[in-house]
Amino acid sequence: MKKHNFSAGPSILPRSVIEQASNGILNINNSNLSLLEISHRSKDFVEIMDRATTLALDLLNLNNKGYKAIFLQGGASMQFLMTAYNLLENKAGYINTGAWSTKALKEAKNFGNAVEVATSKDANFNYIPKNYSLDSDLDYLHITTNNTIFGTQFHDIPKTNTNLICDMSSDIFSRNIDFSKFSLIYAGAQKNMGPAGTTLVIVKEEILGKVSRTIPSMLDYKVHIDKESMFNTPPVFAVYTSMLTLEWLTKIGGIKSIEEKNIEKANLLYNAIDSNDLFNGFAKKEDRSLMNVTFNLNDQNHKEHFDRLCLEANISGVNGHRSVGGYRASIYNALDISSVKVLIEAMNQLNKLV
Repeated sequence: MKKHNFSAGPSILPRSVIEQASNGILNINNSNLSLLEISHRSKDFVEIMDRATTLALDLLNLNNKGYKAIFLQGGASMQFLMTAYNLLENKAGYINTGAWSTKALKEAKNFGNAVEVATSKDANFNYIPKNYSLDSDLDYLHITTNNTIFGTQFHDIPKTNTNLICDMSSDIFSRNIDFSKFSLIYAGAQKNMGPAGTTLVIVKEEILGKVSRTIPSMLDYKVHIDKESMFNTPPVFAVYTSMLTLEWLTKIGGIKSIEEKNIEKANLLYNAIDSNDLFNGFAKKEDRSLMNVTFNLNDQNHKEHFDRLCLEANISGVNGHRSVGGYRASIYNALDISSVKVLIEAMNQLNKLV
């Protein structure tokens, strides 16, 4: 029986992508070799890497605009320090909207003057800060566009005269925005693009090479760009599956098409929460995420009943993060609207039980 996978990450992937990736493990490109055992410098895998980076730039409308796409390792957590290592010379600003931006700021402070220009910590990160001022001497401004734990999202991208750096791990390729506003985007694959093991970095080349410090080769964006993501052995399976996911997204109409589906899913679920007296949403309405819907029961005495209803409906991965509690439905690109309807039905069934 079908499982309805609302996991926040590693998360749901298109079924067709999983099947293609499985076939690649058995026999890649009819070579009678597994993807897992061919050289990363073989023609087969070089073509995979080239296709993945090209698709990423095409989908973001950044091809031939001075950007490079590279696939690295270490997750977004490695990018917390790589961004500062490569870009922080005098001062950097961070808008702190949750656990991951808190960690990014912490790492940046190891490299220089990294300042928190705004935060929503005062309300346990249930909103996106607004009406803040930015210093004119920032090397860059760092934001996390979507906050998986708290269910908030930047719907208006900050205006700044400096480089805008973004952790887009959980909402990349999910909505149609002007990606050229960003000088650097990074995203761990496992939330909306592929399996754990690789991180996509999109960087405008002209911003590199400006810091005075010596950057270790493994942490230097320029080195990875020059070596076309092959400075060391890349995570072949994660890159391949990400490529397949980007192909799937292209075939169904790209970001504009998937955004329409994501908005429909989110509106359906938020309306169900708001119209049900047994539930309440965690995030402020104007800042609600299209990817991670956080909500809670008004009466915790109903928890056992609701959890059982979810289990019986084959709903998986809806438990909220320990710092928020309650429930979190991650409705990433690959999640079909039918799964959202099953969750809503479980919520409605609770009304009949209590």
